[in-house]
Amino acid sequence: MDRGTTERVLTLLGLLQQRQVWTGPELAERLGVTARTVRRDVERLRVLGYPVHAGHGVGGGYQLGAGQALPPLLLDDEEAIVTAVALLLGAGGAVAGAGDAALRALTKLDRVLPARLRHEVQALSGAVESFGGGRTPVDPEVLMTLARTCRDAVEIRFDYPSGEQRRTRGVEPYRLVASDRRWYLLAYDLDRQDWRSFRVDKMTAVTPRTWRFRPRPAPDAATYVQEGVASRAYRHRARFLVHAPAELVRTQVPASAAVVRPAGADRCEITSGADNLDAVLMHVLLLGHDFDILEPAQLAARSRELAARLLAAGSTTMLGS
Repeated sequence: MDRGTTERVLTLLGLLQQRQVWTGPELAERLGVTARTVRRDVERLRVLGYPVHAGHGVGGGYQLGAGQALPPLLLDDEEAIVTAVALLLGAGGAVAGAGDAALRALTKLDRVLPARLRHEVQALSGAVESFGGGRTPVDPEVLMTLARTCRDAVEIRFDYPSGEQRRTRGVEPYRLVASDRRWYLLAYDLDRQDWRSFRVDKMTAVTPRTWRFRPRPAPDAATYVQEGVASRAYRHRARFLVHAPAELVRTQVPASAAVVRPAGADRCEITSGADNLDAVLMHVLLLGHDFDILEPAQLAARSRELAARLLAAGSTTMLGS
């Protein structure tokens, strides 16, 4: 379609979205074309995926129906701004459970959002706050910047805690991953020459570089981040064989606390980390299932020690009664 035809078809789509039914002559008059041209433009919309129904006789006309697949959206300036702001809030954690889907939608909208609307989106998103929700809040603009650099394969630099100091890190961003509590960036750390995950809420001074990179083979983003959050970040790593199906145990253990893998139809393996092994042992014990300790060896000895102490406490209570 040439530019004139495209603009006319989009105008036709806008009219069909404004009212339930239009007659052919009404549309022809509004568009300044013949009824035959209206019929051709309706067919063009159908090819694009919009289900336009045509009724005959008295009361008939053109009607935009609900499609089985989602066709392209037509948004005016105000609708685009409101949509972008809502997605920014959802991606930033204001809408529980909607963050990752909102961010994916926002990166698609970002491709077609005119530059003249960006300052309005930023101003409106900064004027809205929320409370509640379990995820640690992050700056939606930082999240959007990271999403763009992942999408466009552009290097970034940012400041990040390292011990008691903050250091500048240069990375190749790969994926943003949302856990039940936080946002993480999986990236290739150029200084350490290895993959790393970073908490987005701890990143400051996020700045895209001026050149792109060729994406390298990467680990599965969600698995890498989950394993890092659940075990690699701690002093100790523990593994258990739990005598219960993985599907059941996953409902009992937050994804940020442990990695649960099936080990047969009625068993699963839990990998978790802790600075205090007693804590992770108690968490598995309180699941209410039988389990075996796979590692570390000292945890098995510690469990026997605690079991003896609990038995002694129970015996003392019985004697006292």
